[in-house]
Amino acid sequence: MNSTTTPHTAAGELGRGHKKVIFASSLGTVFEWYDFYLYGSLAAIIAKQFFSGVNETTGFIFALLAFAAGFAVRPFGAAFFGSLGDRIGRKYTFLVTIVLMGLSTFIVGILPNYASIGVAAPIILIVLRLLQGLALGGEYGGAATYVAEHAPHGKRGLYTSFIQTTATLGLFLSLLVILGCRLSLGTEAFEAWGWRIPFLVSIVLLGVSVWIRLQLSESPLFQQMKAEGKGSKQPFRDSLKGGNLKLMLLVLLGATAGQAVVWYGGQFYSLFFMTQALKVDATTANLLIAGALALATPFFIFFGWLSDRIGRKKIILAGCLLAALTYFPIFKGLTHYANPGIEEARTNSPAVVVADPATCSFQFDPANVRKFTSSCDVATSALTKAGVPYTVQAAPAGSLAHVEVGGNKVESYEAAGLSKDDAKAKGADLTKALKGALTSAGYPEKADPDRINIPMTLFLLWVLVIYVTMVYGPIAAYLVELFPTRIRYTSMSLPYHIGNGWFGGFLPAISFALVAGTGNMYYGLWYPIGVAVLTLIVGTLFLRETKDVDITA
Repeated sequence: MNSTTTPHTAAGELGRGHKKVIFASSLGTVFEWYDFYLYGSLAAIIAKQFFSGVNETTGFIFALLAFAAGFAVRPFGAAFFGSLGDRIGRKYTFLVTIVLMGLSTFIVGILPNYASIGVAAPIILIVLRLLQGLALGGEYGGAATYVAEHAPHGKRGLYTSFIQTTATLGLFLSLLVILGCRLSLGTEAFEAWGWRIPFLVSIVLLGVSVWIRLQLSESPLFQQMKAEGKGSKQPFRDSLKGGNLKLMLLVLLGATAGQAVVWYGGQFYSLFFMTQALKVDATTANLLIAGALALATPFFIFFGWLSDRIGRKKIILAGCLLAALTYFPIFKGLTHYANPGIEEARTNSPAVVVADPATCSFQFDPANVRKFTSSCDVATSALTKAGVPYTVQAAPAGSLAHVEVGGNKVESYEAAGLSKDDAKAKGADLTKALKGALTSAGYPEKADPDRINIPMTLFLLWVLVIYVTMVYGPIAAYLVELFPTRIRYTSMSLPYHIGNGWFGGFLPAISFALVAGTGNMYYGLWYPIGVAVLTLIVGTLFLRETKDVDITA
């Protein structure tokens, strides 16, 4: 690996033709992120359509896990398509990834739901998510490498930051299309069948993207490398050798893992928190997130430009530090400004499950093989489904659990041994009694639109996305500059997609499960905070600055 810091302009000053090439690459990537993010933005509806065979809370966790499945296979896509891109070129790899992504997304739009074809529906859906993840695993590294290898020395941070905006712009585009369909069709029609339209629209975007990709010329550094016979015949194997493998591990723990959790915490978990924990209307929540994204997106460019002057590493790690220090007050602020009713109810009439602690389980079962039938589990599950935070108070061993809220007492029941009809009847009785107690204690079923402080909620969401721009704006240039041309596509893609695919992609499912299992609506924040702190420590101690590195090697 070349670590020289001699200034060098790999492709000369960027002319109009090169700018058009970079624009084409970035625009195609926007469309690919649009395809990928549709699922995340519609997770709650997809849970009802494809995972209706289980209870609502478990169904939503399943939907999040299916969303995360696309992230889980991204490293495998990075290995395969990265190796392909290092051997045959960046341009042709682009064409394969965009077609695979676009077709998978379109098929989701025509896929029958659980009510129509049973368990085959979620299975096919997960297969399509896996194909999307494989495609995306090959996309980002190619786009970042391609743009960086065209950019003049001293401007790589600025030019690759345009690639960094594509993920947010893709999410923004998906939110706009979803909102347009919601508003034109109405909530009932949209949730019944209109949610399919954004997926079907992707076939048009696929056509545009393929046309754009066909206009691209190959990277000049890749052409030079091939002409000189310096390419790698086995980029994946060469990436895993000695010092390069160690560097990839350090980059994963010291850069991309923290970048991932800050990114998904600010753009996805904040949306899930608004709609699931705070019960904010989906249209309102999407509009607020879209507004925050629109206001913050220019800062991707700003921090990319700034990284050319003061360095990449310190900006990325500063974003991790700020997120770790402020996530708790920011998310508590979201509760205060977006749904003050639930905050007031928690303060005045906290919900308490009084139960034998030995009968209370951590109710996270992705395989859906365990049955949670104790009176404690029945009570905590009902509160979680209602979106109500709770605490557990120890009761004598063997006692039946009950819920105390606002001076009311609601008895739970033991579900073990009950017939399906008896369990359903008792569950309905508990839900009705609990709803009455919660209503009398002031717990709102949904956030009151008239009490949402729009400016302050928007501001807090904007701050979360600002952290995203800090960690994500400079990351492409940073990764490109760490690895040599002959294995760059593969070497940068693997730690990036392990970090974003595994550490970031599983964040919503892990955090939501932590909330559901503990009854603490903020407990899920410990996961992104812990990973961000890990990255801050490893990055500070073991990674170097790269802004002046010559990338022609």
